[in-house]
Amino acid sequence: MTRAMKWLWLVVLALCCGAASGLDFEQELKKALKEGVQQKSAAPSGEAQGGNLLSGLGGVSQEEEIAIGRQIAGNLVGASPLVKDKRLQKYVNNVGRWVASQSERPDLPWHFGVIESNDVNAFAAPGGYIFLTRGLYRLLANEAELAGVLAHEAGHVIRQHHLKILQQSRLVDMGGKLIAKQVGDNNAAQKLIGSGAEVVARSLDKGAEFEADRIAVVLSTRAGYDAFAFPEVLQQIGHFAKDDGNVALLFKTHPHPDDRLEKLGLAMGDRFDTVKGQTLEKRFYHLKP
Repeated sequence: MTRAMKWLWLVVLALCCGAASGLDFEQELKKALKEGVQQKSAAPSGEAQGGNLLSGLGGVSQEEEIAIGRQIAGNLVGASPLVKDKRLQKYVNNVGRWVASQSERPDLPWHFGVIESNDVNAFAAPGGYIFLTRGLYRLLANEAELAGVLAHEAGHVIRQHHLKILQQSRLVDMGGKLIAKQVGDNNAAQKLIGSGAEVVARSLDKGAEFEADRIAVVLSTRAGYDAFAFPEVLQQIGHFAKDDGNVALLFKTHPHPDDRLEKLGLAMGDRFDTVKGQTLEKRFYHLKP
């Protein structure tokens, strides 16, 4: 059996197992967010769960990172709810978790979701909370493209891009907590995340985006998908931007797709030309009208 066939078999096996599990991923996410609120309220005032765990950009514990991301995700879902389609949410989680399992951080409690927004965007919070908008999902043509988008956002989590920005912008204190006066109350949270598409990603530099693009190609290829599917998404977004204003918000948090394509093409070279991945367009879940 060839390497490509082995990966394809693993993809099919992982997704079939996920589909048969009967998990309600929307309820799973809400439960995780609810438990996070309970843990926060039970913590002594002025102390982070698990103690003072942040001692510089590399010093945050995984538990603290997850707690920070959970609070941001809770604010986000409160402002922009998940699309009410359980089959969609289950499907996106199956694909996302399979892709994330190819990374060096497979042990994170990864959560994926599609939120109600016509903007074209995707974003992540620390600890493995990843969301894309209905608007972006509608642009995707196959499962490989979805995998590439989720892998890009997973790249931000893996490299802790957002966590670094949160600390640099003083939204995280030296005890590893989000500053309550800035993101703890509902009104401030609404201002922080806006329509949802600028949550913590607003300050990412181009280098972080280019790095996440490269990670997207590597992870999705490891997972058995077509290596060129993610570049196709960037190309599609570039075309779409010329005709629709809903994509404009994306360029507040990401470099222009043409710039990203150029950088990604140089990084990929001809290394992936002989890798035969799958697009799986027939298995792609289509949103209801």
